[in-house]
Amino acid sequence: MPGTAEGADPRRWRALWVTLTAGFMSLLDVTIVAVALPSMQRALHASAPSIQWVVSGYALTFALVLVTAGRVGDAIGRRRIFLLALAAFVLCSAAAGAAPTITLLVVARLAQGMAAGCLAPQNSALIQQMFRGAERGRAFGLFGATVGISSAVGPVIGGLILMLADGPQGWRWIFYVNVPVGAVAFLLGMRLLPKAAPRRRERLDLRGVLLLGCGVLALMLPLILAESGGVRRLWWLFPAGLGLLVVFAWWERRLTAAGGQPLLDPRLVTSTRGYAAGAAIAALYFVGFSGVWLVFALYFQNGQGYSPLRSGLAVTPFAVGSAAAAVVAGRLVERLGRLLTVCGLSAVALGLGGAVLVLRLAPGDPAVWYAAPALFVGGLGSGCVISPNVTMTLRDVPVRMAGAAGGALQTAQRLGGAVGTAALPGLFYVVLGTGRHDFRSAVAIAVGSGIVAILCALGLAVHDWLRDHGPRSPGRPSGTSHDHTRASRP
Repeated sequence: MPGTAEGADPRRWRALWVTLTAGFMSLLDVTIVAVALPSMQRALHASAPSIQWVVSGYALTFALVLVTAGRVGDAIGRRRIFLLALAAFVLCSAAAGAAPTITLLVVARLAQGMAAGCLAPQNSALIQQMFRGAERGRAFGLFGATVGISSAVGPVIGGLILMLADGPQGWRWIFYVNVPVGAVAFLLGMRLLPKAAPRRRERLDLRGVLLLGCGVLALMLPLILAESGGVRRLWWLFPAGLGLLVVFAWWERRLTAAGGQPLLDPRLVTSTRGYAAGAAIAALYFVGFSGVWLVFALYFQNGQGYSPLRSGLAVTPFAVGSAAAAVVAGRLVERLGRLLTVCGLSAVALGLGGAVLVLRLAPGDPAVWYAAPALFVGGLGSGCVISPNVTMTLRDVPVRMAGAAGGALQTAQRLGGAVGTAALPGLFYVVLGTGRHDFRSAVAIAVGSGIVAILCALGLAVHDWLRDHGPRSPGRPSGTSHDHTRASRP
């Protein structure tokens, strides 16, 4: 098969489905829980701020451990970290489902988010380890489809579970459903995932772990607490977090120059083709991508009186389009390169813009049907953004850095998602609070702001594409022909 490395593991595709299943569960748990919050609050007699931590606590610990977990996987074996994290995720899911109090539920969710954050970077690193050439693009296409679908269908699956598990305790099945699926994935992972070759022992950059963790925490905490006034009360954490990240970058450069083993090698950003641009595109895209779904949920449920299930079904065309395009995009990225991302971002902006225009102008229930084609177009575009951007960003990353690089890329996505999920719904409420209670204007302005972030990502993608296709100095690689030998070097 073209693009297949000689002597490749014959079980690699089955192993990929194991990692994608685990990845789907961990990413789904970011959104699936949101529809069950009212049921949890009533059953556990919880306050609104404490119940919000069931969602925000998971997102916070998920983001905090991504880079460190990726680096540890690079050092001691991705298979080992993947299996340990998957076992922990299953146990924490069971603990969350059985939690008798809101305090224990939040603790279980914090631990579950940490386990999910340890799982996530192993997925992209294992793809780089198991696949080469054109096969790697197809594998990342499936990975991108998993990311897009899990983010979009969470409310639908959550609504279906609550409908089937009726009663005041039905919300517990939101967590219990992970247990059998995760157990099967664990057993298959033990059998199918490739074992790492023995490597020399490496020291973990503990100072880098502390600086990066505190910096990410400082940036995310005000956003996660935005609904309870976190941005207003904790605004000073933003400059503190940026300062810590500057110190982190300085420390990593110093450690690298001294021949040490950094947590995140600065050469990923300064010398690895496409990495810095791809991470920035991911962060900006997820500002819009993550935030608009909460805005749509608020509009459909609060403005139109939809149930959680019906609200989720209203945006299903986007998920369908994303799933269909992501698999195809994985096959096209080797030929089209960054141009595919440019086209995808253009389609997302056009689709979301068309959908919000319909919701702003069309009357009542028919507006959902009128908006479906535009959402489908947006979904097709999204499928051409996430997986190709992952492929283009990580294409020249040496396999020995794959975990840390994948973790940093997903940290950028999580930070962008945190900004979007705090800012866009906040803007939605600001427009509603003007006294007119105009839900149509609120959804138009909030989603429109998300489209602005997507257009900024488009600008970066166009710049990166033009740079690859502009005047070349001697020896500069042309087009989208990538040096997979260099990218695959251990």
